[in-house]
Amino acid sequence: MDTLTIIILIAVAVALFYLNKLRNVKNMIPPQKFKELLQEGPGVIIDVRTKNEFNSAHLEQTDYNFDISSSDFEQKIKKLDKDKNYFLYCRTGARSGRASQVMKRKGFENVYNVGGLESLINAGFEKE
Repeated sequence: MDTLTIIILIAVAVALFYLNKLRNVKNMIPPQKFKELLQEGPGVIIDVRTKNEFNSAHLEQTDYNFDISSSDFEQKIKKLDKDKNYFLYCRTGARSGRASQVMKRKGFENVYNVGGLESLINAGFEKE
C-alpha cells in the first residue's frame, strides 16, 4: 500500500468513528426534558457504565446498572418490559446512545438517552 492509500483509510476510519459518536449524542435529550418526562409518568433509569464507574457515583434514582460493554447486556434487557419508559445515561452520552440503539433494535419504543452523569448532577439530579 502506498502512503496516500493509508492516509485515506485512516481519514475514513476517523470520520466513521466521529459520525457514530455524533449519531449517539444526537439522540440525547437535555436534562430538563428528562425531568419533564419523569414528572409525566414513571420510568426506569439505567446506568450503562461499568460496575466500577457505577460504584464511584451514580444517580440516586437509578434502577439498574447494565454495562453496555458487558457480554450479558442484551440478556439483561431481554428481561425488561418493553412497554415502559427507559432513561439511559453514562459518562458522556455516547455509551447510553449506543445502548438506546440496541434496545430500540430489540423492540423497545420508549428509550431515551439522557446523557452524561455530570451534566445530570449539574442540572439538579441527586447522586449517590
